Amino acid sequence: MTTYVVPQPEQPSVEVAGSSSRFPVRRVFCVGRNYADHAREMGADPDREPPFFFTKPADAVVAARGVVPYPPLTSDLHHEIELVVAIGKGGQSISPDKALDYVWGYGVGVDLTRRDLQAVAKKQSRPWDWAKGFDASGPVTPLLPVEKTGHPGTGRIWLSVNGEVRQQGDLTEMIWPVADVISYVSQSVALKPGDLIFTGTPAGVGALHPGDKVTGGVDGVTELAFEVGAAPR
Repeated sequence: MTTYVVPQPEQPSVEVAGSSSRFPVRRVFCVGRNYADHAREMGADPDREPPFFFTKPADAVVAARGVVPYPPLTSDLHHEIELVVAIGKGGQSISPDKALDYVWGYGVGVDLTRRDLQAVAKKQSRPWDWAKGFDASGPVTPLLPVEKTGHPGTGRIWLSVNGEVRQQGDLTEMIWPVADVISYVSQSVALKPGDLIFTGTPAGVGALHPGDKVTGGVDGVTELAFEVGAAPR
C-alpha cells in the first residue's frame, strides 16, 4: 500500500445519468473556435485556421446544477456552452473513421472564461491558462452512455441567461466534427479512459453576473441549469 506525505487528493469525477456510478476524470481537453460564427466574433478566420486546443484541470469540472461560484480576479466572466465527449478507451494517432469507437458517452458543459484576463494575456503574448483553468470553470451535466444518445452529429445547442437566449446553433455547424476533434487530440497526446473533450461553442458568448440563472443544452443529449454565485469579496 502506497503511503503519501500529504492527504491524497480526491479523484475528480462526473455523475452518470440514472446511475450511482461515476465517470472518473483524467484530463480535460478543449477545442477553441470550432464554430465559424464564434470564430468570427472572436476576430479569427474559420476558413484558414487549423484547430487548436487548451486544457482545464480535472478538478475544475463540477456539477452543472445548484450554484456555481463566481470566480475571483475577474469582472468579465463569460459563458460558452459545449457538447462534451467522454472517452472510454485509450488510443493514439486515431484516424477519424475509427475515432467514435473511443467514445464512452456525451454530456453538456459550460466553458467558463475570465475574458478580461484572457484579453490581457493575449495582448501581452502570454499563456491564458488563468483565464480558462480556474476552480469550477467547467460545469458539466451527468454523462449519458453512447447507447442512449448515439453519436450526435446534428441538434440544437443553446444557452439562456435569465430566460433570454444568448447562444444558439447546431452541431452541424462544427468546423471539426467530434470524430475529427478526437483524431486531432490523439495526434498530440495519448487519449485514455476518463478524458473529457469540450468540443467548442457557437456564437453569442457573453458576460455572466452573480445571481444569473443559466440554462442550456444540446437537443437529443441533455440539458443543464445552474445559478451563478455571489462575487468573492
